[in-house]
Amino acid sequence: MCAKRMHLPDPRTAVTNDIIIDKITRGSRVIDLGCGDATLIARLRDDHDCDVLGVELDEDLFVKGIEKGVSMLQEDLNAGLTELPSQSFDFAILSQTLQQIDRPLDLLNEIFRVARRAIVVVPNFAHWRIRLQVALQGRAPVTDNLPYEWYESPNVHFLSLVDFRELASQGNFHIIRELPIIGYRAVKKATFANLRAHSALYVLERARTPAQHKEIAASSI
Repeated sequence: MCAKRMHLPDPRTAVTNDIIIDKITRGSRVIDLGCGDATLIARLRDDHDCDVLGVELDEDLFVKGIEKGVSMLQEDLNAGLTELPSQSFDFAILSQTLQQIDRPLDLLNEIFRVARRAIVVVPNFAHWRIRLQVALQGRAPVTDNLPYEWYESPNVHFLSLVDFRELASQGNFHIIRELPIIGYRAVKKATFANLRAHSALYVLERARTPAQHKEIAASSI
């Protein structure tokens, strides 16, 4: 049985949601994987004219999504996305969820079977506050952005911005934009981003096949 995902109050959630919405084309088909109470995709439906679907395992959060009138699936993301048809979405959202998945690369590869693009938000475990706590206290860190004791944390993987870039190099997709989130804003070009960012937003796109590269080249002649 999969452990329940935890959704704790985060003062930056609204800011992150605004950034995500800004990256999604109006009227798109959007799936939010690990959508919590569906607040984000309800906004995409109501304010951005998107056709949305939420996926959430937690029973209470699933019910809250239903109460918002959002189409919902109650599924364990560790089991994959086998119930979803191929190429059925324009965008997949995976916000503060990837680090809680048993096999993140497998899920990301599967996402690009069902969606053209993905927007992924992950915490940065290389933030300077985390490094300082480990160095000075010699124990698992607890910060405002990662407010869990080690024995209560839902996170099963601990990654940095550098780690995510390396992960992307192994998948069937590539990064088309990286936005470190520092304080309450996304920074396009941040000095020492891996040290300063508490999280990062990535826009990912399915990798092109050799045939697609040839088609694009031919169309540009």
